[in-house]
Amino acid sequence: MRAIWSGEITFGLVNVPVKLYGATRSHDISFHQVHDDDQGRIRYERRCEVCGREIDYEHIDKAYEDGDKTVVLSEEELDALPAEESDEIDVVQFVPSDQVDPILLGTSYFLEPVGRSSKAYVLLRRTLEETERTAIVTFTLRTKTRLGVLRVHEDLLALQTLRWPTDLKDVDFGPSRSKVSAKEMEMSAALVEQFSDDFHPEQFTDEYQAELRRLLEAKLEEGDTVDTDATFGKQSSGEDSEEGGKVISLMDALERSVRRRRGGDTGASDDGEKSGGTKKSGGTKKSGGTKKSGGTKKSGSKKSGSTKKSGTAKKSGASKKSA
Repeated sequence: MRAIWSGEITFGLVNVPVKLYGATRSHDISFHQVHDDDQGRIRYERRCEVCGREIDYEHIDKAYEDGDKTVVLSEEELDALPAEESDEIDVVQFVPSDQVDPILLGTSYFLEPVGRSSKAYVLLRRTLEETERTAIVTFTLRTKTRLGVLRVHEDLLALQTLRWPTDLKDVDFGPSRSKVSAKEMEMSAALVEQFSDDFHPEQFTDEYQAELRRLLEAKLEEGDTVDTDATFGKQSSGEDSEEGGKVISLMDALERSVRRRRGGDTGASDDGEKSGGTKKSGGTKKSGGTKKSGGTKKSGSKKSGSTKKSGTAKKSGASKKSA
């Protein structure tokens, strides 16, 4: 495993050098989405609702909405904030382990002792174990200050993040008052006793994921598959605009705007010319006389000055964008 952080546990004058490792991983099978008709991959676009362009990450800022006002923060402004930089897990107090509400617990990490001697590491682990205490700590991970707990996991120290108290939601519901008789409590306790046992987590399995894997393996063995490369389709030849977004045709943007203003009217649009400032990408020529479906006609090997639209619009290069 690769360590994601290294530093020291500090309490009093004691320093325990450690490395931090992620303690968990997901066992769920990962899927992507495809079109049920031709198995082409489904892509998610970061499209601007003002200009209609697909925007690259480098041209995306963060924004905070406060009612009818929105504050936009650039990467430069965020980078200028005083980021927390610390390589210490600072113990602020030791508390009885049963006082830590499990609902506050978050991501788990393993801590590896560093150095030729792990005496301080072992001493801290054994102290927590024998005193039945949990260490409340603060630390910095990926520039964010976090609250956490140090606890014992077998022979290791484990670090778990704690949610801040303000992260818990306030609720306005609860059980109604009900009178429980002594006989009902006795029967309930007897039922609990019948199901009581020591906890062995390895005896539990995710039956859904197991069945899903068997289904996938069976389809692979039967050859019930499609070619992976074919799911990507043809790569778009469009080039990015100077603003960093992928250009769609001016007519397409105008048609979308008109339909939005009309409340979704999808009637056929009038013929229109491309704006002189709208740049078409690439030098790919179309073969003469080829007629495209949807009413758009190519003349010769060059695009004609006016483009005929009938519910469709052209994207940059050879890509055709559905209206």
